[in-house]
Amino acid sequence: MKATNPITPDTPFASLGARASAWLRARMPTPRLRGDPAVLGHRRVYILPTRYGLVYAGCLLLMLIGSINYQNNLGYMLTFLLTGLGLVAMVHTWRNLLGLAVHGGRAEPVFVGQEACFPLYLDNRGKRPRQAIRADAPEAAGMVEDVPANDSARLFLHAGARRRGVFRPGRITLSTLYPLGLFRAWGYVDTGIECLVYPTPAPIGDPPEQEVPGGNESGGKGHGVDDFLGLRPYRAGDSLKQIDWKALARERGLVSKEFGGDQTRRIALDWELLPGIDTETRLSLLCRFVLLADSQQQHYALKLPGVHIAESHGEKHKHACLAALARF
Repeated sequence: MKATNPITPDTPFASLGARASAWLRARMPTPRLRGDPAVLGHRRVYILPTRYGLVYAGCLLLMLIGSINYQNNLGYMLTFLLTGLGLVAMVHTWRNLLGLAVHGGRAEPVFVGQEACFPLYLDNRGKRPRQAIRADAPEAAGMVEDVPANDSARLFLHAGARRRGVFRPGRITLSTLYPLGLFRAWGYVDTGIECLVYPTPAPIGDPPEQEVPGGNESGGKGHGVDDFLGLRPYRAGDSLKQIDWKALARERGLVSKEFGGDQTRRIALDWELLPGIDTETRLSLLCRFVLLADSQQQHYALKLPGVHIAESHGEKHKHACLAALARF
């Protein structure tokens, strides 16, 4: 006898959620390329009465029953007038979202524990302003914004970055209660916005150093006065000639110039030089080392399993290294 499983993916009950999600995705305006606007068309704007709308409809029903019972013409007139007002409000609520174009902007990278900020642009191509447009996402708090006629507006979705990597806020819901709050119209868009979350820098730790010969193997350790190596934090007893006064004037703190002889010192940001430590701790230490080396204007390279970033320096190089740590 063939055994059967009473709950399989082919049963209607088991696949009901998947079918509903597929139905919504098929009607979700998804841009072909990142940055392309997603437009809310006629079939992608949904509307239902709110709690106040249901109370409003219940009051109209009671007024109609009372007018019929007492044959009150003024009661009929007031009931039909308020009913027409509700229908007009429903149309305005639906049209407040209809044709609205949405596209996402570039979110700046953050560290774990910081707040990610996702920019969202609402483009109103119509001749009437759009009032009180609200944007929400499953992983981000929403905002309300007005969009002038033939203009655009920008709002931000905020969310806490809880883990490193690529952070996506999820499907965005645009909704409105305008003008009377009796109906709620909403639509779904997927703009593809994302934010890169760097690892949390370790609170303490100094990077391992490698001494690389720079001409004469019998040279000193690199603490001479011949070649400029970079900047380091000020130490008590440093000469006033070593202090970088320009950096102090730029409010970068008190740092000293470091000079070397015929050997140069390089920061070794190598995964293999941190044995016996779990993955996240290694990434946190390497993140701290990158920030420390960048603050001292050192040249450094980053080596991870399967990833090698050549030695360089500067803001672009720093973000390239941090991005490699975030995506590892």
